[in-house]
Amino acid sequence: MSVMIIIPTYNEKENIDRLIRMILGMETGVRILVVDDNSPDGTGEIADRLSEEFDEVGVLHRESKLGLGSAYIEGFSHALDAGMDAIMEMDADFSHDPRYIPMFLSSIKEHDLVIGSRYVPGGGIQNWSIYRELLSLGANVYARVLTGMQIKDATGGYRCWRREALEAVDFSRIEANGYAFQVELAYVVWRLGFDILELPIIFTDRRVGKSKMNYKIMWEGVTVVPRLKRKYKDLKPITEETD
Repeated sequence: MSVMIIIPTYNEKENIDRLIRMILGMETGVRILVVDDNSPDGTGEIADRLSEEFDEVGVLHRESKLGLGSAYIEGFSHALDAGMDAIMEMDADFSHDPRYIPMFLSSIKEHDLVIGSRYVPGGGIQNWSIYRELLSLGANVYARVLTGMQIKDATGGYRCWRREALEAVDFSRIEANGYAFQVELAYVVWRLGFDILELPIIFTDRRVGKSKMNYKIMWEGVTVVPRLKRKYKDLKPITEETD
């Protein structure tokens, strides 16, 4: 199975070199695509040097900081055009521990979407403040209550997709561009009837660099999630559409 890991970056010079070398050192056969939003700290240049050193590494340079959702959409398009069987999402800051990659690769053989989940038995969070933990937990309860989606960690961004699930998504309809992007995309594939597994992970807060969370991103989640049910009321499981 061919797999590409999409890693969006903005000012991750302290992390990107070590992360990529660690992933490739695991010898899982994955490819890596860095999607850099013109990081002023030189992250894109570091990624370019890595792509020259390793055939498995590619880089997409974007003109400015355009948002997490659009970065993943461009990365997904690139991976699908390259013929990948599965595509992973992963943060560059080591909050998504690379040691879980083999588990994702094993699980995606049996499921359409595998979500690294902090809120299923065996999952958890390290080094977050109580405020951040309550904010994250509350956001996921909010998403479940308002959408009916039975995913414990819909905001989680450590994921692996089979190409068939991504190909079924009309990305022109995706509205969210911050962390709510993860909720909206999960909701769409859930409505389409794809098989979703939550894989327990321990999420560890970044040790270097700055979090991208801000009030604009939080407000997007507050406003986008309540509209999902009505917005996608036309979606039915693909198996029903083809019967």
